[in-house]
Amino acid sequence: MVFAAIMGTKIIAPNIWGWIADHTGKRMRIVRIASILSLLSFVGIFISQEYYILLWIMIVFSFFWNANLPQFEAVTLSHLGKDTHKYSSIRLWGSLGFVVLVTILGGTFEYYSVDLLPMVIVFLLAGIWVFSLLVPDHPVHHVEKASISFKKKLFTPEVMIFFLICFLLQASHGPYYAFYSIYLEQNEYPRSLIGQLWALGVIAEIFIFIIMHKLLPKFGAAALLIVCLVLTALRWFLIAYYVDSFSIILFAQCLHAASFGIFHAVAIHQIHRYFPGKLQGRGQALYSSLSFGAGGAFGALYSGWVWEGYGATWAYNVAGIIGIAALLCSLLYKHLCVRQNHLESN
Repeated sequence: MVFAAIMGTKIIAPNIWGWIADHTGKRMRIVRIASILSLLSFVGIFISQEYYILLWIMIVFSFFWNANLPQFEAVTLSHLGKDTHKYSSIRLWGSLGFVVLVTILGGTFEYYSVDLLPMVIVFLLAGIWVFSLLVPDHPVHHVEKASISFKKKLFTPEVMIFFLICFLLQASHGPYYAFYSIYLEQNEYPRSLIGQLWALGVIAEIFIFIIMHKLLPKFGAAALLIVCLVLTALRWFLIAYYVDSFSIILFAQCLHAASFGIFHAVAIHQIHRYFPGKLQGRGQALYSSLSFGAGGAFGALYSGWVWEGYGATWAYNVAGIIGIAALLCSLLYKHLCVRQNHLESN
């Protein structure tokens, strides 16, 4: 419930911050303010860990934390200008940081208490705030026509089906993000190996980020979306039925390159295309709220209920079925993209 509440704040918070950013044009100022407030609110975890108090501390923390990523994505894409296909070459550094952290902490928690984790998070939050002071803002050029509104962009069939895919894809990750470590530990995987498996998934993600700037122009967003959703559904079914096979679990972790790496790079690229200029902040915020927010919250809730009622295998089966639903939507999305391109060419 706490995890779902954290994800649930992403439904509302990014859109509030996105609206402020688009109307003020001060994206990095918002990132700096949100970073320091995230740090201060998270420190409340040391005051009390009673359930309801902890729940509210995490909701407040998440409200400010969720201002950061969508606006920083918008700043990054603004700095890239016409080279937005190179976004993944910058995003891979976040993945690299994740690999380093889980590798170190996986081994550390073999010998020391997990109670160290909150202090590590405080240190990282402080670092984010300090380095946010060094990143320059980028002016937003209002190049689009005044007649193009955010709602007009949003309520087109192509964009709506795309956001539905984002929701379903993230929802399918529910058992993975909420219970993957617990699942492996229940099946007698040591904590250090679990940390290394998380790291492997992100290493695969880094690899795909390195080459995405070549894949996107060559194959197109819609085709890559179909491929990544086929591999995503396959990943959840493999984890469901072959947890006892270390080699298959290794392979399934490598598929994180598709289920997150390809998808996220394609999504950021498409959101930037659908919501240019002064619409960027709200576009990125809506992507965050509908996928990581609504999709993540739904994923956490259904996976918890299914896990408790029917077991881990069925939780990952449901994830696979949701992945297939997203795949079917992606086929419709490709058709809409082809039709739209044909209309624009004429």
